[in-house]
Amino acid sequence: MKTLQKRVFLASALSASLGLGLWTENGFAQEKYPLKTVTIIVPQAAGGANDAIARVVAQKLSELSGQTFLVDNRPGAGGNVGTALSAKAKADGYTLLVNADSAQVINPALYQKTGFDPIKDFDPVAPLAKAGYVLVANPSFAANSVAELIALAKAKPGDYAIASAGNGTMNHLIIEMIQKAADIKLQHIPYKSAAGAATDVVGGQVPLSVQSMPSSIAFIRSGKLKVLGVANEKRLASLADTPTIGESIKGFGATPWYGMFAPAGTPKAVNAWLQVELARVLDDNDTKEKLATVGCEPFKGSSEVLAQLVRDDLVRWAKIVKDSGAKVD
Repeated sequence: MKTLQKRVFLASALSASLGLGLWTENGFAQEKYPLKTVTIIVPQAAGGANDAIARVVAQKLSELSGQTFLVDNRPGAGGNVGTALSAKAKADGYTLLVNADSAQVINPALYQKTGFDPIKDFDPVAPLAKAGYVLVANPSFAANSVAELIALAKAKPGDYAIASAGNGTMNHLIIEMIQKAADIKLQHIPYKSAAGAATDVVGGQVPLSVQSMPSSIAFIRSGKLKVLGVANEKRLASLADTPTIGESIKGFGATPWYGMFAPAGTPKAVNAWLQVELARVLDDNDTKEKLATVGCEPFKGSSEVLAQLVRDDLVRWAKIVKDSGAKVD
């Protein structure tokens, strides 16, 4: 019996170190993970940046591993609903979370209750991608730049409506940051999704919106939306000639990230396997091309990199939220 236990221990240790195996319920190591379909919860609606990134990653994970990874959209409360659901899932590797920084590290400062602890309830797996965010307008809108928008808004405070993907989303917070940094007042209109907000700006029901590149790039390329400025700290490769908002408002800039998490207590061998496979996914040229088509780029890193990012950004965004005055009840 002792010999058998020793063999199981050594096999499991080896497979964990290689990222190729994990413990099953009876304690025996398996050569491959997963053995059944893995559900990736996305706590935002279909059509947004997080959804687009998660679907690219899920498809490529399925292709490279020969296993099945499915995306399950669970939107609500700015991402709190799906994130809290993931936190309560069984820690066996068959329910994962692909989350935006807005839900993981910003919501704790925006909401009195989120239903999850961003550190205690999750084991970080790896960062996945960074996405561009843009301030867009209907082509008929009078302003063609951030500076021109600021001038219009100062002349008529509160007259210009701006749509977001919902209260507490990254889109909403960037709007709050713009208003505070530029000392202007816009009329915020929260939608239930980024797609709904973008569609209404295209249709002329609302003149302005802050959008992720994945949810707006098709409209931008077709000329149905015009970009007034890029919210990221640096110009986007896909919009190299478009100035950042920071070029008009000194010091302004935000670079949203997206990462994969597992419920706290998930076997370390599962995490190790996922890190190995995600590195393959993000190195794959097809992945890079698919992310680029929606205005995103791969963000490679270990679980430790993502863990540190969460810790740092919880502090950073708490200050930004406090300074902006943004709150969601």
